[in-house]
Amino acid sequence: MRVTERMIRVGLLILLLAAISVSSQAQQGSGKVAQIGFLGADRSPSTLPREKAFLQELRDLGWVEKQNFTIERRYWENRAERLPALANELVRLNLDMIVTTSGTAAWAVKKVTNKIPIVMITSADAVTQGLVASLARPGGNLTGLTNISTDVIGKQLEILKEAFPRVSRVAALYCPASGRSMTETRWNEIEAAGQTLKVHLQPIEVSGPGDIDRALRAATAERADAIFVHDCSVIPANAVEKITKTKLPAIYPTSRFAEAGALMVYGPSGTELARRAAYFVDKILKGAKPADLPVEQPTKFELVINLKTAKQIGLIIPPNVLARADRVIR
Repeated sequence: MRVTERMIRVGLLILLLAAISVSSQAQQGSGKVAQIGFLGADRSPSTLPREKAFLQELRDLGWVEKQNFTIERRYWENRAERLPALANELVRLNLDMIVTTSGTAAWAVKKVTNKIPIVMITSADAVTQGLVASLARPGGNLTGLTNISTDVIGKQLEILKEAFPRVSRVAALYCPASGRSMTETRWNEIEAAGQTLKVHLQPIEVSGPGDIDRALRAATAERADAIFVHDCSVIPANAVEKITKTKLPAIYPTSRFAEAGALMVYGPSGTELARRAAYFVDKILKGAKPADLPVEQPTKFELVINLKTAKQIGLIIPPNVLARADRVIR
């Protein structure tokens, strides 16, 4: 039988397709369907873009939901008291991995398991919280992303002061870091950033959504002329509405607040963090150990200014501050 050029081409194509199939199966765990837990704060319009970005990046890396991985989703609705039960529920499912959207949720899972890999999409300060031993060598079963730099806080206060030069007393809404309370050293660093800008910071602890009204009454009692929201997972995005009603200028730490109408936001891009978290998930599902994957810090920060909110409360954002914004909501 004479072998024709067409037969050779067909044979080569069959071999190529077979090689791609074998490579794909090897890459995704020899056909195994990975089971991932996802512990998020809520399913509000402000947080869904981050979840969508995470899933899209996984897809780009070859992981398609309901094809080679499944997700068990749980949401704690920004109520810390719900976390222990949800963490236990996910761990009992014997999943391949659990992804959390905050350090608060990561701590709840870490207390339940030291075996199932945990990936944080973000956390306020993974070292202070006791989640990892260090960024370079996290140890244990947890890795992901964290924002550990006080430089960001200094920048937030700087923007607030530049936009509203008369600000001198700022109510700082914060939540105690999960697992360990906010250390004295950590608060001293935050306070030092305020002193540099001649801003007095009044710390007001918020333990959950139900604490927002009390915290704002305390801010009024302290005669605050601005509000600074610390990177705090138990403060829900819908707290923006109540804070706006005080008519005080306020700056927030993450993009989830921007979608809820925050006056000013400066911090890491939530969608970029979610995309980067997918990298950790991909590595671990392919055999890497969390202890060997250094915890990363965000590299992309954005300033978002909402002119609709400014007009609503009778504030004017100076042109020089507007010019620095990455996104202006009109």
